[in-house]
Amino acid sequence: MFKFLKKSKIEFVVAGLGNPGSKYENTRHNAGFAAIDYIVGQKNISNKKLKHHAEIFETEFAGHRVMLIKPLTFMNLSGDAVSEILNYHKIPAENLIVIADDIFLPVGKLRIRRKGSAGSHNGLKDIILKTSCDTFVRIKLGIGEKPKDWDLAKWVLSEFSKKEKEELNLAVKNAYNALELIVCQKIDSALNKFNS
Repeated sequence: MFKFLKKSKIEFVVAGLGNPGSKYENTRHNAGFAAIDYIVGQKNISNKKLKHHAEIFETEFAGHRVMLIKPLTFMNLSGDAVSEILNYHKIPAENLIVIADDIFLPVGKLRIRRKGSAGSHNGLKDIILKTSCDTFVRIKLGIGEKPKDWDLAKWVLSEFSKKEKEELNLAVKNAYNALELIVCQKIDSALNKFNS
């Protein structure tokens, strides 16, 4: 599970996945970005850095220092920013938490996984490839299953309807609450509360 680090340094990196630019802002693939934006708002974080191909924000959860990041490398190269940040700050990949979209979950649903394969998610695939690690926690946000007559790439880059956006906002709020439990070493509580 998590490696114990000194409280004086950043203990966790939380990467919300998406694509940069206003063109992709309300798309399904940007659910991870939406989660980071929500956390930044809830925590009233005003200091944003642009380093290591990412937007970076620093905060605390119950005394644990956490770095929130939005990779700007586009989804399929998410591992470039994530691995560079982990290496620079000497944070083990096990202390990475990734928030990403999931086409196998209905919009508004959330699922937490301790580890595992990337499935069909190219952002997760690239992170696993470039960190040589698949034992990091994932918080998956449902974006709805692809309709039969849709191409997968077009589906994940399609926009949420107004109703779906409201449902996603609920999942994002739950992701924030789950993250607080996970960072405080209460992942079992998070699993029990949010995976039901």
